[in-house]
Amino acid sequence: MNRGFYTIMAAQFFSSLADNALLFVAISLLTSMNAPASLTPLLKLSFVLFYVLLAAFVGAFADSLPKGRVMFIANLIKIGGCALMFLSVHPLLAYAVVGFGAAVYSPAKYGILTELLPPEKLVPANGWIEGLTVMSIILGTVAGGALVGERGASFLLGLGLPGIDSGAEAAMAVVVGVYVLAALFNLRIPDTGARYEHQERNPAKLIADFANCSATLWRDKLGQISLAVTTLFWGAGATLQFIVLKWAERSLHMPLDKATNLIGVVAIGVALGAAMAARMIPLRKSLTVIPLGIIMGLVVCSMVFVTSVSLAYPLLALIGFLSGFFVVPMNALLQHRGHVLMSAGHSIAVQNFNENLSILTMLAVYAIMITLNLDLDIIVVLFGLSVAGIMYFIGRRHAANQREHDSLALIGEEKH
Repeated sequence: MNRGFYTIMAAQFFSSLADNALLFVAISLLTSMNAPASLTPLLKLSFVLFYVLLAAFVGAFADSLPKGRVMFIANLIKIGGCALMFLSVHPLLAYAVVGFGAAVYSPAKYGILTELLPPEKLVPANGWIEGLTVMSIILGTVAGGALVGERGASFLLGLGLPGIDSGAEAAMAVVVGVYVLAALFNLRIPDTGARYEHQERNPAKLIADFANCSATLWRDKLGQISLAVTTLFWGAGATLQFIVLKWAERSLHMPLDKATNLIGVVAIGVALGAAMAARMIPLRKSLTVIPLGIIMGLVVCSMVFVTSVSLAYPLLALIGFLSGFFVVPMNALLQHRGHVLMSAGHSIAVQNFNENLSILTMLAVYAIMITLNLDLDIIVVLFGLSVAGIMYFIGRRHAANQREHDSLALIGEEKH
């Protein structure tokens, strides 16, 4: 890997670190407002909303400028969202603005990999990126919990920062500082020299072009399988985050600042799984990991039998490990197939649209279940069985595709 790749990794790490810390600061703000419990998962929903609404446009924007510059602009938007929280704007609205910046950031973040690296390095690169992203989730989650805890707030207020009058404001000031650090790394990302033909600016034509790109990936025998898996993974992962927080409160009797450690444990498992997949699974064997998704869903169901913190940690680490091991090869295959069929920015935008539509749907269903006061054990079992069942049908679809086409031959074609 070259120096440019490591600069991208540093920028991604700090931007993701701030995103995850800010989520728990926003959750704390909702709690202090005595907001209904159903609003907590809606925070994440508001964050990913622009991934869906802007999907037809952010790909073209990412391909219209050097991607380091796009990432810099996106981080400025995220800082603007934090500023709205300082001005006492409702956390749902302010976090949605941060999500707007993240939606702009993502096609550039992943698209630049296909410009910078050859195909054979995409799985290891994704392993590094996913592993580092997960590390940022771990640290961001733990940092967010610490920032909203009594000790963290007292320490920050004791620093006497000018214009900071509350623990929430102090926590947000720290998050803004991390976003600024990410933006500085964005300025150091090299221009890969990749240039695409003139990008369309007519909204109607952009939407039509996006629909065509989406249909192309879903029709492709490799694209549809990898896209289905990653779409399910991100929707399930976002929902599991809130299920674990609720489970920690109800079954393990843990407060928010301690429950965030469990999210970190899942993330550690994902990082280990991602690293192992990067070492063991080449691009040509990426489709062999599908059964692990079924196993992961069944393991999630076992959460209902756990009431001990000492058992919760290894269980959540296992769930994370299985997730990381099966999603990294699928993500690499999807990126590479999308790059072959269309431009990098457009393919990542299609991926983001589907993945975040899944997040919106699954979080909305979870929020409805919470509003209806459905028993948490029932929610956990339904969630786990749904993941396992969908992965089973994806595996069946892949087997049917293989009977019609040789998937290894299709992957081989991508190298030309």
